[in-house]
Order: sequence, then C-alpha cells, then structure tokens
Amino acid sequence: MSINTPISDFAKEFNFDDIRPYYDHEVKQVAEKLITDPIFMKLVNHLWPEMTLDQVRTKIKRVNSSPDFQMEFMHSAIRKIIELSSHGLTASGFEQLDPKKNYLFISNHRDILLDAAILQVLLVEHGFPTSEISFGSNLKEKGFINEFVRLNRMYTVLREGNSKELYEISRKLSAYIRHTIIDKKTSTWIAQRNGRTKDGHDFTQTGLLKMLNISGNKSFSENFEELNIVPLTISYEYEPCDGLKAEELYLSSLHTRYTKAQGEDLNSIVIGIQQNKGKIHLAVGKPVDKNDINFAAKHESENDKIKALAMLIDREIYKNYNINPINFVSADLLEKTNERQSKYNAEQKESFLKYVEEKVKKIDGEFDVLMQIFLKMYANPLLNNGE
Repeated sequence: MSINTPISDFAKEFNFDDIRPYYDHEVKQVAEKLITDPIFMKLVNHLWPEMTLDQVRTKIKRVNSSPDFQMEFMHSAIRKIIELSSHGLTASGFEQLDPKKNYLFISNHRDILLDAAILQVLLVEHGFPTSEISFGSNLKEKGFINEFVRLNRMYTVLREGNSKELYEISRKLSAYIRHTIIDKKTSTWIAQRNGRTKDGHDFTQTGLLKMLNISGNKSFSENFEELNIVPLTISYEYEPCDGLKAEELYLSSLHTRYTKAQGEDLNSIVIGIQQNKGKIHLAVGKPVDKNDINFAAKHESENDKIKALAMLIDREIYKNYNINPINFVSADLLEKTNERQSKYNAEQKESFLKYVEEKVKKIDGEFDVLMQIFLKMYANPLLNNGE
C-alpha cells in the first residue's frame, strides 16, 4: 500500500503512523533486519529446522511487501502449526465473498494469534488477498514483536488512557478501519470483543459497533453498509488455553481481581500454538446486507439499533459454530441428563471427562467449581445455539 493512497474526509484529521502496519515500501528494509534478530532466527529454527541461513536470506530477498512476507514465511508456518497441533482444518462459506469487495470480518475470538492467522491462510487458499488484522497494544512490545506484527499487516488497538483519551483513541481506530476498507481497498479482521472469549459465550460487544459508527458521516444504515461486515466463526474442538481461561474465571468467581503476570499474553500465544486443538473449522457467515442493516435501523434509539445489529451478527456466528461430540457431552454433564447421548459414544464421554479432570487437577481451587467452569466453557456454544 502506498503512502499516496487517497484519503477520505473522515480520516484526514488523523495521523495513523503510530497504529498502522508497514507500507510496502518500508517492508524490505525491516525484513532484511530480521536475519540478525536472534528471536526471529529461533522461530525459523523451530518451524523450519531444515532451512539453512542461506535459504532464509534467499526468501528475504523475495520480500518486497507484507503479502510477500506472509507468503514466504507465515503461510507455511501457520500450516505447520495446524499440522502439529490439530486434527485438521476445514472451512466453509468462502463462496459468499465477492473478490471485488473489501470486507470487515468480525470474528469470535478464541486464540490470540491463530484466529486471524488461520483466516489469512484460508483467504489465500481460496483466491483472496490477505486482510489487515487488529492487534491489542497490550500484546505489542518494542523490537522484534513490534516489527513482526507490522510486517504481518497488523494495526494496533490502543487500550490505555483516561475516558477522554479512550474516546479519541476510538475515533482514530474507527477512522482507520473505515479508511482501510474504503480508501486502501483492503479487508480487515477484528474480534467481536476485547480479549478472548473464556466462558464459551461469543457475544459481540455493542461498544465495538458504536466505535465503528463514530467515523461515519452518513446515516446509520449507510455507515454500516459501506463497511461490508462479514461475521466469522472459528471453532476449536479443544479450546486453546482452556486451563488458563478456567483459572482466570475461577479467580474472578471469588471476586478476586485478576492481574495478568508479566509476559502472560505471550505465554498464552505459545500455549495456544502448541496445545492440541483437535478439529478446527472456520466458517464465513452471510455478509451483513442492506436489508439486515435496515431492519436494525428501524429501532428508535441509537442504542437499540446497535443492539439489534449485534444480535444479528451473533446469530450468524452461533449458527456457524462447529459442534463436536464433546460439546454435547459437556451439556449433558452440566444439566445431569442423557438427552444428547445419541450425539456421542461412551468412549468419547470417558475420554473428555479424563481430559477435563487432568486439567482441573493442575489448577489450585475447588475441584467441583472448576469442573463446572470447564463444562460451561464447552457447553455454551451448543446451548447458545438452542440445542
């Protein structure tokens, strides 16, 4: 993307340099520096142990843009992670996308890195360009991490400030997302909520939609129509970092303020990459069209319009969630019933119970309470879909 990209009126008051990914003309110099970075080379040695330094240099020479970097390094890396830590990746719904359009993908959020990374792999494999990706400032560090995320078309969502500062941050982020879709002609991915879902409830925060609407200078319907919203559903058979999520939920249930340890987010990224995730499915939902938005716009107050639009997105996300036998097992155990036993067998039930019990034993806390937290985590996607 060129620095000379036309810019719409709504974006002209902002300088996006502190949150944007690298422009293509900046990429080569940054990529060449990576060869001297020990963290990058450690990553290379882990993912491609057979790759020599000369081969890395050759690949770097072919990098002239962020999409080049993604294809030379990231595509095969994510495919390798999927191969080593899952029972396979499937996808659906890509036929609903128009190659001539740029979309705002609003996704449920289960894993810090993989949710958006898997989308990039599947976009390319279905003949689409990769998208930009939102990335929380709490995950961004100076040096390698900062350069690495910007090379991967990630833009920063700033998370700290007082109420006035946070409002200005929201205005700027809203303008940047709209600028990316309308001016840069590039799709973008954003999670439906701040932080990962930990309890299995994939609900779109109304604050996200309010933020997106701030930069619009037209009617409610027109503002959302031009964003081309597409709900995405990522389903993991085994929840990434389920043990860490359960521990956080348990401490919160005790009304204990949960404070993240230094480096915890990066640790979650590593665990999310390494942990077995079973079957993975990514579903592209039906794009939110004019009729959908006009239905939401019929409500009188702005808040009710936003709530109606959020519910529409949520219905699509839940409808496309890939339900596995262990979700049915969890729901039956949670409700102390056998109503869904036709959806699983005794071996699957016993295996899942053993899996959960082993996880719970590693967490300090009341066994029965933690068991309930685990069962809800796995049952809620099913229960929220009315099954």
